[in-house]
Amino acid sequence: MRKLFFSLFLSSFLCAEHSYTNALIKEHSPYLQQHAHNPVNWYPWGKEAFEKAKKEHKLIFLSIGYSTCHWCHEMEAESFTNEEVAKLLNADFVSIKVDREQYPQIDKKYQKIYRDVYGKRGGWPLSIFMTADKEVFFMGTYIPKEEGYGSKGLLNLLPSFVKLAKENSAFQKAIEQYKKTAIQHALQTKPSSNIMQRVLKKIEKQFDRTHGGFAKRPKFPEASKLALLLDISRLAGNQRAFFMAEQTLKKMAQGGLYDQIGGGFFRYTTDEAWQIPHFEKMLYTNAELITVYVTLYEMTGEKLYKKVIEESIAQMEKNYMQEGVYLSASDADSDGEEGGYFIYDYTKLKRALKEKGWKPKEIEEVLAYMGIEEDGNIDGEFSQPHITSERVPVKLEAFKAYLKALSAKRTFPFVDKKVNTAWNAMMIKALFYASRMDTQYLALAQKRLEGLLWRMYVKQTLFHQTLLGTVPVQKALLEDYAFLIDALIEGYERSYDEGYLKLAETLTKEAVEKFYRNKRWYLSDDGIEAYADFDDRYYTSALSVMLDDLVRMATLEENLHYQAIVQETFTNMANVLEENPALAPKLVETFLRVEKGDIIIHAKPEALRIAQPVLDKVKYPFFLSAVEESDEYLACKTTMCFAHDKNITKLIEKINEAVK
Repeated sequence: MRKLFFSLFLSSFLCAEHSYTNALIKEHSPYLQQHAHNPVNWYPWGKEAFEKAKKEHKLIFLSIGYSTCHWCHEMEAESFTNEEVAKLLNADFVSIKVDREQYPQIDKKYQKIYRDVYGKRGGWPLSIFMTADKEVFFMGTYIPKEEGYGSKGLLNLLPSFVKLAKENSAFQKAIEQYKKTAIQHALQTKPSSNIMQRVLKKIEKQFDRTHGGFAKRPKFPEASKLALLLDISRLAGNQRAFFMAEQTLKKMAQGGLYDQIGGGFFRYTTDEAWQIPHFEKMLYTNAELITVYVTLYEMTGEKLYKKVIEESIAQMEKNYMQEGVYLSASDADSDGEEGGYFIYDYTKLKRALKEKGWKPKEIEEVLAYMGIEEDGNIDGEFSQPHITSERVPVKLEAFKAYLKALSAKRTFPFVDKKVNTAWNAMMIKALFYASRMDTQYLALAQKRLEGLLWRMYVKQTLFHQTLLGTVPVQKALLEDYAFLIDALIEGYERSYDEGYLKLAETLTKEAVEKFYRNKRWYLSDDGIEAYADFDDRYYTSALSVMLDDLVRMATLEENLHYQAIVQETFTNMANVLEENPALAPKLVETFLRVEKGDIIIHAKPEALRIAQPVLDKVKYPFFLSAVEESDEYLACKTTMCFAHDKNITKLIEKINEAVK
């Protein structure tokens, strides 16, 4: 099946003529372009598709996915290139393709409906059947062409939907099942002050003590949960929190989730032991994990974590950076084989190393250390490298260099050339944060920020994403504002460039005006009416980051209005903190920031730069610094200063006493 997809994919891009071309041919999204020559008469999301459905009395088939989604490719290869399926869809449906990375607000809206109805998460592809008035009557994820995987299959389902639509009472009953409100229940009480203990209790129930992580399978890194645990450890000296975070981060760094040869993390693993990855690499996965590993490295000094940070940044620079900006993701497949770029054959490696003059013991040591087994550990005879021992072989670096040279002869997976503002901002923040560990990353972060703003902040207008080489047209979403403000604040904290703080203030005001309406936050201001939520599972909730931005901007700019909006949001949004805070770790971190309070150091810029190495060692996580023309260092909270000293070390001692 993968080979079938690959041949279709190649023909789609390399051949001059095609049997079919649909309305997606004019779209800039790589994902939509991949379907532009399907026999299915696809339309992009927009008025034209819905008006056509109303005029011709047709149903809507909405398919949501993204360009590096393996099962999206499988569904295309099996069904959307199939003329029999296309004939059924074209006859009675208007088919709409949505790139969830282009329109995350649309994806969020329908993923929430799916979760409300089925009581579990959806995923991609997400398959939605609805009326021309957007009334949903059926939802699924991957749906096979024929019956299987617990589904009746498209060939059976499509005619049954047409028949159902003609039976008015049964059709209305199906619609009513999906008419669950998107409005969440308001908080009845203020979140209780024992939030730290309650979230730890919830996370401990999820925690895998053997392998780390917080699920059986599939297993995602969940960077925001790990960041929260490290913050709790720093706030309260809690060893349980630290153990869960470090155990997970260490196992991930040693496992198959991490690309031991090229650097960088894959998106998730399909097993409990972090061994068998789904071989996509996402910019956002790596950006968020780099930041967490910097914190862990500062807390432990372990070389493994420094190596992960350096290699992950190098990988993003090598394979995902073009023209000064970062690209979105890479596919799981290479030459039609899932993971083909990253896996190795034990027998072939042993033979090749022997021919290079390696001794049998040297060969066995490196193969065993990297977990490359005779019977394979992932797919038949193939092995995915992972670290199996604390004892490092003498010839490890030479072995890794050989494997890297071997991989270089293979075809690197397809890279999605979308430039996504939010994800670039995450990576830029990671670079600024990594400059705490190594100052070389500061200049790189500033350069990448300049590149992103040049491309995506045009004439004082922020844009969401564009295809490399094209002019952006899609206006920014809440996530773009939230993550870019986050990066600008971090950039200011590392450089004290007043321009970063001024731009952060401008964007903060715009974000509140655009996305905060009637005491509710929205993902966009384009009329789609998708509510923002606190779900951190895939990457950190844009709303939680936005609230954290507001708290820090309130401290940096002494603007209590922002604090008031955060408090209002806590009061008027869902009772997440009371029901299951482990589902929203970034929100918990923000709540703790409000409860404990930011501490900010004021001084002249040159004094702050001199003091930075000392400031970076402060354990208290909610710690900021800002320029002020003072002959001393001042330690302040949002509305008051409580200590001052010309000696930064002595001032830190006073702060440590205060936070106890």
